[in-house]
Amino acid sequence: MRLNEIQYTDAVPVDGYGPGFFRIGGKLVDGAAVIAPDGVTGWGGYEDVETLLALAGAIDVILMGTGAEISHIPSDLRRSLEDAGIGVEVMASPSACRTYNVLLSEGRRVALAVLPV
Repeated sequence: MRLNEIQYTDAVPVDGYGPGFFRIGGKLVDGAAVIAPDGVTGWGGYEDVETLLALAGAIDVILMGTGAEISHIPSDLRRSLEDAGIGVEVMASPSACRTYNVLLSEGRRVALAVLPV
């Protein structure tokens, strides 16, 4: 089996997570975060729609990590993102982090909006 080193281009991977924090690109981030091609920012949760809508055109899909367990996101949030041309995939935060890293390594136009576990 051949192993290749993963190249993440300008985006940064999720290195780890724990209660209330994420380690993203080697840096500790407390609380909810958005990881996009242009960097990492804090996120105000489901009410902070503008931060996510600003990614329109730069990404194809946003992975939404809902915390330790999967849960529904508000329907108006999903509708706003889809109307802006952003696909939405909802999953528990640990799964969202792993999926984000895989898609990032494949060079996909992806972002992660994640609530802490």
